[in-house]
Amino acid sequence: MTEKEYFENMAARKRVEAGSPAHLIMHGHSQRALQLTMEMNNRYHEPEELSRLFFELTGQPVQEGFGLFPPFYTDCGKNIHVGRNVFINAGCKFQDQGGIYIGNDVLIGHNAVLATLNHDPDPDKRGDLLPAPIHIGDKVWLGANVTVTQGVTIGEGAIVAAGAVVIEDVPPRTVVAGVPAVVIKEL
Repeated sequence: MTEKEYFENMAARKRVEAGSPAHLIMHGHSQRALQLTMEMNNRYHEPEELSRLFFELTGQPVQEGFGLFPPFYTDCGKNIHVGRNVFINAGCKFQDQGGIYIGNDVLIGHNAVLATLNHDPDPDKRGDLLPAPIHIGDKVWLGANVTVTQGVTIGEGAIVAAGAVVIEDVPPRTVVAGVPAVVIKEL
């Protein structure tokens, strides 16, 4: 399996069987991401240097207005897509193998977790992984300690309150809160 085929399979939400060639590619990406995030997280870097390291991690141009406060963690990096004027606060964890797409003018609070993989619920296949992307629309604000699970889309201008666990799509221009997150008001 090539890297291109691997990412095509992830985009198609194909199961990754434990021990399969895709699983081995996944582990290779994780090792590389660990190396780069250790570099990002374990000494001070000027903003330009952090942007360079983030580019190396994702393989994609860092857009204008990008900001990141380490530490930052990811299991791949190559499937993170970030728009303009995005700020990622300290302690965030992106499990991006399934794809994370962040729009423009997005604020991501401390310790946010974006998880694009789930394990098979069948105990006999529990090691298999089920990918699904996360899409975050323009002008979204994720509060501190938010968790967004696989396959969720957060609509433009929405606010996810601190500590919320998002397991379903969030409509545009709403505020969601709670575990699981529910709409508490419209903007």
